[in-house]
Amino acid sequence: MSLKSEEFERQRECRVRQIEDILQSYLPVQKGSQRIIMEAMTYSLLAGGKRIRPMLMKETFSLFGGKSKAVEPFMAAIEMIHTYSLVHDDLPAMDDDDYRRGRKTTHVVYGEDMGILAGDALLNYAFETAFKAFVMEPEDALLIGRALSVLGEKAGIYGMIGGQVIDVKETGHQISKEVLDTIYELKTSALIEAAMMIGAILGGASEEEVRTAGSIGRKIGLAFQIQDDILDVTSTTQTLGKPVHSDEKNEKTTYVTLFGIEEARKKVDEESQDAVRLLKRLPGENPYLEELLIQLIHRDK
Repeated sequence: MSLKSEEFERQRECRVRQIEDILQSYLPVQKGSQRIIMEAMTYSLLAGGKRIRPMLMKETFSLFGGKSKAVEPFMAAIEMIHTYSLVHDDLPAMDDDDYRRGRKTTHVVYGEDMGILAGDALLNYAFETAFKAFVMEPEDALLIGRALSVLGEKAGIYGMIGGQVIDVKETGHQISKEVLDTIYELKTSALIEAAMMIGAILGGASEEEVRTAGSIGRKIGLAFQIQDDILDVTSTTQTLGKPVHSDEKNEKTTYVTLFGIEEARKKVDEESQDAVRLLKRLPGENPYLEELLIQLIHRDK
């Protein structure tokens, strides 16, 4: 069962509004002598975006019939972690971008020093937020602990940060497909894996089902990043809300530079079809989640 595009878009907008409300509810109050950092955190977190990771978490949670409120602080936490990674990605020492999501990047508005600290603050505050789940649902402490373990690993040196390290280290060098896949699986896929795995864990899924959810996330993340490579070449700054041809500017190897646009598009299709096949093996039914996976991969911005 699939959703018509109009109905999917209506549901997507509704879900994004709900996620925005959750994010607002967990943001720190802007007060005290250090309030500028709260302002920078809020500016960064509420800059818009598709809210992919919290949405995937909630939809996977729903797929397994989850009812616990503990999922909400984790939804906020994973978006904070994703946002901090973007804030740091945009810094002069990294990609040196002035625009993100159609507006000036955090370091341009608040200065490079506050850009660094805003990213640090968002990462730390993400875990402060996730820990609130223990208070909300103390009877789910074991599941919450497992979810925190996944969040920490996938955000750290064995996940997103590890991928970023390899990416920075190899920028300006021609690299193999194997190294590029490693970068993508860690830098991009890891947090998407985490979102779906945490949704499954908090929803009461079995160990095997959690692993399957992670595999879906890994494939979606890889396809999503390859599509990003394609859009960096074929789209416009106005459409994407960020600079295009940044990979070329930063001398980065991508699927497009290795294989060309057509082969890159074939890989996107292959990974997306595999992800949907795996999704159909899981119990329950969530037509919105299936359509979301397809829309994310074949997006034009």
